Amino acid sequence: MDFNERQKHIIEIVKSHEPITGDRIAEILNLTRSTLRTDLSILTKTHVLEARPKVGYCYVGDYMPSQTVEAVMKTKVEDIMGRSVAIDEKTSIYDAIVMMFLEDVGTMFVLSDKLLAGVISRKDFIKSALGGSDLKAMPVTVIMTRMPNLIMAEKQEPMLKVAKRLMEHEIDCLPVVDRLPDGQGFKVVGRISKTNITSHFVDLFSAI
Repeated sequence: MDFNERQKHIIEIVKSHEPITGDRIAEILNLTRSTLRTDLSILTKTHVLEARPKVGYCYVGDYMPSQTVEAVMKTKVEDIMGRSVAIDEKTSIYDAIVMMFLEDVGTMFVLSDKLLAGVISRKDFIKSALGGSDLKAMPVTVIMTRMPNLIMAEKQEPMLKVAKRLMEHEIDCLPVVDRLPDGQGFKVVGRISKTNITSHFVDLFSAI
């Protein structure tokens, strides 16, 4: 929620003088304690301040303007997703490594007949290189993570839901897909990564 000017002033007073009694806050503001009762109740119920018996009020944490909370909750994957980098399943591991460095990405999506077939990351390339195989002769299908073991996101999903998915599976990037009718596969329409999400939060909070 948004706080009024007096409530914001109370927060600053408590931050500067904690622990501080309600009477002292009222004295600083040149108001009666009863006048502040509602304001102090709101600030404690929203967990910005904590009322400690026989001690006074203490500052707990920063508040977040309601419009910022609302913006975070309303953000969809399609609002922040980036361009996907995809390769054909017949691409050699060597050529895929070259493309990954040229595109400066950590994850690429593998397509079969223009539909999502797998995902390949820098870790996969490192493992293949350490194996001493002929990277120019081996297709990426040998080392990619295949369907149905892929973790994906859809455009209309909430950003926070997908952020949790990234954390739970300890991965950096997900393909954003459109489901084809009758279960015929998935078309890659973008990518969402930890970087996309972090950049969005930086933009939001820079405006506060």
